[in-house]
Formats: sequence, C-alpha cells, structure tokens
Amino acid sequence: MITVYIKRFNKETDEEAHIESYEIEEYPGMKVLDALEEINRKYDADISFRSSCLAGQCGSCGVKINGNGALACKAEINDNVLIEPLDFPVIKDLIVDRSSADEKVKQLQLSLDCDSETSHEKLKPEDIKDTKKVRSCIECYTCLSSCPVVKHFNEEFLGPYYLRYISKFDFDPRDEYDRLIEALDSGMYSCTSCGKCGEICPKNINSFGDAIEKLRAMAYAGNLGPLDAHKVFKDNVVASGRSVSKPEEPFIETIHKKWDEEGKYYTDDNEDKEKVALFTGCMVDYRAQEVGYALLDVLKANNIEIDIPEGQVCCGSPLLRTGQVDVVQELVDKNKEIFKDYDKVITICAGCGATLKNDHPKYGSNLNVQDISEFLVDKLDTSKMKEVNTKVTWHDPCHLARGQGIKDQPREIIEMIPGVEFEELELPCQCCGAGGGIKSGKPEIALELAKDKAEMVRVTSADYVTTICPFCQINIQDGLNAIGLENVKTLNLIQLLKMAYDE
Repeated sequence: MITVYIKRFNKETDEEAHIESYEIEEYPGMKVLDALEEINRKYDADISFRSSCLAGQCGSCGVKINGNGALACKAEINDNVLIEPLDFPVIKDLIVDRSSADEKVKQLQLSLDCDSETSHEKLKPEDIKDTKKVRSCIECYTCLSSCPVVKHFNEEFLGPYYLRYISKFDFDPRDEYDRLIEALDSGMYSCTSCGKCGEICPKNINSFGDAIEKLRAMAYAGNLGPLDAHKVFKDNVVASGRSVSKPEEPFIETIHKKWDEEGKYYTDDNEDKEKVALFTGCMVDYRAQEVGYALLDVLKANNIEIDIPEGQVCCGSPLLRTGQVDVVQELVDKNKEIFKDYDKVITICAGCGATLKNDHPKYGSNLNVQDISEFLVDKLDTSKMKEVNTKVTWHDPCHLARGQGIKDQPREIIEMIPGVEFEELELPCQCCGAGGGIKSGKPEIALELAKDKAEMVRVTSADYVTTICPFCQINIQDGLNAIGLENVKTLNLIQLLKMAYDE
C-alpha cells in the first residue's frame, strides 16, 4: 500500500488549489498514469488528466512529480509522491492550458525559412548533425516547469523549450532567417547551464549543451556576445591562464615555495605507487585557497600523497559556457601535457571535474579524472576523526550531480564524521544559480535562485551548508545573507572534513 498526493483544482468551483491523498496497492512497474487510473477507479475521484499514446511519444501526459517534470506514462510511482500540474494555467486538476506556449511559437516565427529554389538540394548527414540532436522534442513542456530560471524570470528567459526550438532551425543549413537576435531576445544568456531540462527530458535532449551553448558560441563568433561581464574571463585567461584575477598569494605558488623550503611533500620515487595529482581549478588557486590548504591537512591526516603540478591552467569551463571557445584548445593542450604522466587527476571543483570529464575528450584529452569525494570515500581513516557537534545539509552542485553522476559519495563522507547531524534539503539538486556565467552576467538571477536554496536551508535549521563547488559556495552564502541567515555558513566538504581531523 502506498500513499499518493495529488494537487487538485477546478477553476469553475474552487477558489484555490488543495492537496488530496489516496492509498492504493502498488505493483512492480506501476506508472504514475496507472496510479491515477487506479485512484479514479477505487475512489471514484474523477481526477482529470491528459493521456494518449501511453508510450512516451505524444507528450500529452506531462505533470510534475515531486517538483520535477515527467511523463505520467513513463515515470514509475513511489510512496508519498506528490503529483502536480505543469506550470501553466490550470483548467482542472492535472490538465493545463498550454495555448500560451503555442502562441509564443507563432510570435517567434519558429518555422523553416528557406529559399524555395534551394530547399530541395540534397543534404549530407554531417550537414544536419547539430540540428538532428534537438529535433526529437515531443512538446511535453516538462522542461519549462522544471527550469529554476523560468520560475522567476519567464519574461526575460523564455526557457529551454524555445531556445531548443530556435536552435533547431538556426542549425539547419537551409534556414536563412537570422535566429541569433531571436535567441538573444529570448534570454540566451539567462540559462544557468544546470542541465535539469536534459535530465528530465523524455527524449534526452541536452538543451544547454546541444542548443544554448552552441548558440552562445555562434553569437561570440558573430560579435553578438558574450555579455560584457563575461569578457573578463577570457581577458584573465589570456593574461594569466586563470579566469579570475591573480591574488598576492596563489595557492599553488605559495605551497611550492613552502615545499621548497621544507622539502617537497609529494614523492614519486616508488614506481608501483599510484601517481595522483590535484587539479586545483582557478578558484582554489586564486580565490578559495583555504580549501586547498584544508585538503592538504586532510590528506596528511590520512597518509595520502598527491602532487600539485605547477603550470596548470583554467579548465576552460567559464569560456565554454559563455561561448568564448577560441582559446579552449590551447588550455586543454597545456593541461594535457602537465598531467600526462599521472595515473589519476583529482578535482575539488564540480565545474572543473565535469569539464575535464565531459568536454576535454572532445579536444583530444582523456585524463583519468576523479572528484575529490570519489577519491576519498574509501580512503578516510575514521579512527582519527574527532566529534564535530554540528548540523549540516548538503547542496548537490549541478556539475557534480548531473554533470558527473556523483550524489552518494559526498553523503557517505558526511555520515562518516562523528557528531555530525545531517538533514537533506527538500530539493538538494535544485540549481543555486551560480553557473553558466549567471553569477557575473546576470547577478539578479543568481541571487533569486540562491534565495530559493537558502529558504530550503532555513527549514533544516542547519549550521552549515556543504558542497564541492566554490561558485555554489559563494552564491548560496549570498542567498543566506539576503534572507537574514548570516549565521549559517557554507563550507566545502573538505573544510568540514578538516574540522574532524583538527587536533
């Protein structure tokens, strides 16, 4: 027996929506659509919902399940699940009025615009490879109801559905309409690159990577982008190899001076020993050096040796996400050369890890990369840990949970620390607003999403929010401060571990 919660509303009889609960018998493989039909049969509930093909092809049965868009005919039912309508005007229960979406498509002139004399020319497979990736949309609109930016800024950012639609034609060699201006006007630079739309898409369309990111690169090539605030990323990379400005005491430079004075910490004289190196990323090297020093303390407490090679440069993520791709190959090649002799490369920033794993292979680099939580989860000596009597919660960085598929390892590490009380956020994987160039380019969007996350933190009464992303750490702290929770602090997971190993 499971309990299913359904948000109900009838615009003809109800003043506001309400939640009703139903108990039904579950069977293996039972779908949400099956559960709705069973509830109507068992309780004569008369719940209204759409369905048609029952095979995930028509898109008519889109709903929200525990806050995430999904097809009712494909998603399996679970206990204590909340089923809600998509974020359109509700007609009755789970049926919504989608006409506004159709109207926007008409306004944007989303149809092929080509010369009739050349439209019949035969295309080669390579001519349509980009547009083919974004053509399989079934118009379920679940991406629009799952996008954290659309929730607050639906006038500025039309959402992944429309940017995908625009790219479908812009990438088609037959189309002659200038779609980039259309994309800019639709909020192309207001996407956080969180990947939520791709995660819930029943057709596995990567609306950011295969549509928005490519549109940004095309805008850059055509001198229509990026935003002014994004240009500094490239300026800094060209000047120093880092996407942020250089401080007086960079982490790598300082630690090598110390090693030179005291004798180098890392040794590789044992040929049988795994050679491991740390990729610091720009933030830990130039802005969040305390995270780097905390890592060295944790490694020392566990008798783990790693190297921190000099000369490493930006992973290229800030440039890739904002379309400034012309210097990325050079960055990839430099890092490939520096790390080529190591068995494993460890990252301490979710964005760096996702970029090294997912983007660098496209540029010819295939390093063996692990996030720090992957690396440490089976190596920590818990007998050396002291009690850390505090309450913490965990924020899943988008580029860790969705970008690398890492969710369990950080939680396992938190559970190892004696004295720590852990409570999950309502939506731990919801984007905090820091990515995709949003923190610098659209700070008002970044702050609004950070405040959403901070309100979830408030519910937990946690003392600390832990994560593995310097950008998330900064942005969530801004959100906490904005809603009056200045006493709650954000920590990198490594800093929390250091508290357990401090003498």
